[in-house]
Amino acid sequence: MDRESPITAGEAVLDDAHAAGYGAGREGQPGVPAPQSPVMAWNEWDPLEEVIVGSLDGATIPTHHLTVIFNLPRAAQPFYRFASGWKYPKFMKKLAQAELDNFIKILAGEGVKVRRPDSIDFSKKYKAPRWSSRGFCVACPRDPYLVIGDEIIESPMCWRSRYFEGDAYRALFKEYFRAGARWTSAPRPQLIDDLYNYDYRVPNLKAGEPMQFTVNEFEPVFDAADFVRCGRDLFVTRSNVTNLMGIEWLRRHLGPGFRIHEIESRCPQPMHIDSSFMPLAPGKVLVNPDYVDVEKLPAVLKKWDVLIAPRPDPVEGFMSKISMCSPWTSINVLAIDEKKIVVDQSQPTLIKALKDWGFDPIPAPFLSYGPFGGSFHCATLDVRRRGTLKSYF
Repeated sequence: MDRESPITAGEAVLDDAHAAGYGAGREGQPGVPAPQSPVMAWNEWDPLEEVIVGSLDGATIPTHHLTVIFNLPRAAQPFYRFASGWKYPKFMKKLAQAELDNFIKILAGEGVKVRRPDSIDFSKKYKAPRWSSRGFCVACPRDPYLVIGDEIIESPMCWRSRYFEGDAYRALFKEYFRAGARWTSAPRPQLIDDLYNYDYRVPNLKAGEPMQFTVNEFEPVFDAADFVRCGRDLFVTRSNVTNLMGIEWLRRHLGPGFRIHEIESRCPQPMHIDSSFMPLAPGKVLVNPDYVDVEKLPAVLKKWDVLIAPRPDPVEGFMSKISMCSPWTSINVLAIDEKKIVVDQSQPTLIKALKDWGFDPIPAPFLSYGPFGGSFHCATLDVRRRGTLKSYF
């Protein structure tokens, strides 16, 4: 399914206005002077200037719930069931922190300004009228926030354990807002039982079973990490954390100047597009052939180079066994610009493929971050990339 918002006439005028440092609101009126916002990013590849990197402070194993358990690899599920609500063991945090520190050093060495969320104790229990939970962590700022131009959009996430995750970013976002950024929040979800499909079972897609999801259409929910940006075009996967109402909310919010294309996932437990479909540069997108049918990609991509990702190289060790992520987080890479891409050093086959495709991969260890929710793209929220709003299709 490829529903699109039409691009209206006169878009070039808006592009020129943005390039000249002028704002165009959702009403589409160009030429109104706007403050020089510290937040400005339109795609996944323009030169990265400022980024928020996640933190492991206060990290707590998320409270048991079907939205958590059924998004984990089967081998990891017993650990998260047993340890639900406890803080992550210190040795796990120590291993992941060493890799995180190295990643931050790489970014700083490339001239990128790194910002960090505040520390919060996520082990504290909180209650809503019809449910209760403990928290999780802020290892993955990509999930709760989407930056479109000068706007920070807070996503309505469906994990109860992530309901107050945004508190860790408040000081940063108030700073950005005071300096001229826009700051928007999607409707806060109720997260009551009516939203969840408690009879959910992981479908056997190879046997032809229909796709199922842990969330229904009771209210709009989405993780920002189910979207990737290519200027005026965004791509999204419906998943166990993103429903059709959530996609439609963002489509209406962005308005007719943007198009949102839906990509069908063949993953039986879909969650986050950046392990299935990763734009790397204008005209180039990295695709996971297990989760995406290349023949069914949106028509707008027909002139793009679709780079078929090699199968993930096998990895060993305890941290990989209890990772929250599938092996395909191998393609959860972070582009520093159109050439430089940070990629996990455990993936030599992908590193070679990226070199053959004309990129300059920067290998770094990051497998120990998997139990906290993701890899390089997940662990970051790009606040500012040097570039202007364009249409690449």
